[in-house]
Amino acid sequence: MKPRISIITISYNAVDSVESALKSFKEQDYSSKEQVIIDGGSTDGTQTILDQYNDQFGYFVSEQDNGLYDALNKGIIHSSGDIIGILHADDLFANKQVLFNVAGAFQKNPSWEALYADLNYIKPNGEIHRKWISGEYKSGLFRKGWMPPHPTFFVKKELFEKFGNYRTELSQAADYELMLRFIEKHQITVGYLPKVISLMRVGGKSNATLKNRLEANRQDLLAWKLNDLKPPFGFRLIKPLRKIGQFI
Repeated sequence: MKPRISIITISYNAVDSVESALKSFKEQDYSSKEQVIIDGGSTDGTQTILDQYNDQFGYFVSEQDNGLYDALNKGIIHSSGDIIGILHADDLFANKQVLFNVAGAFQKNPSWEALYADLNYIKPNGEIHRKWISGEYKSGLFRKGWMPPHPTFFVKKELFEKFGNYRTELSQAADYELMLRFIEKHQITVGYLPKVISLMRVGGKSNATLKNRLEANRQDLLAWKLNDLKPPFGFRLIKPLRKIGQFI
């Protein structure tokens, strides 16, 4: 039996990009899927676009929330799939076979509890800005500044029920903390799909300014402490320096 995949899409005043994300989901060559839309109460015309695609939504709500990770937690609660993935309003799937390939990887490797893949950052014109080639996970890689690209992280829903959802107090690093908690602390069985499956437009919140980047880095360090894990010496430099390879 095909696993059902729920894709959570978070939107807020994303009138310029949300339709591309909706089309990217609709064009997926995989039938056992649903899109869960959590809109933050958009006022710029986003909801008008969402209304045109409501036949593909397993759940939809538009209301004020407490930020991105609060919205993701709502999406998890209202997802009916066996596997949960994320496609934000500013992002795209790399091709029409992404969900087919993800489902196939889980079916081929029944011990996998989660998987991740590769990601390209793209400019507004579609040109590749940098490539995030994740590589195979090995124990201890988080201590070397490694993390998988969050938009490529597909998780069996039961893991959220077992280990918890996103920590909303970490306004810029809750995605890092969740993956650290699942993979490093609880040592789930995670697989690597060596394909580019997600396209992220340049300009994420945590990278928008030096101040935001420093705050995100501080929260990354806090993520270790919250999980009773000891970060490596020089962690504040190790993780940012690892990104240099994405530009080469």
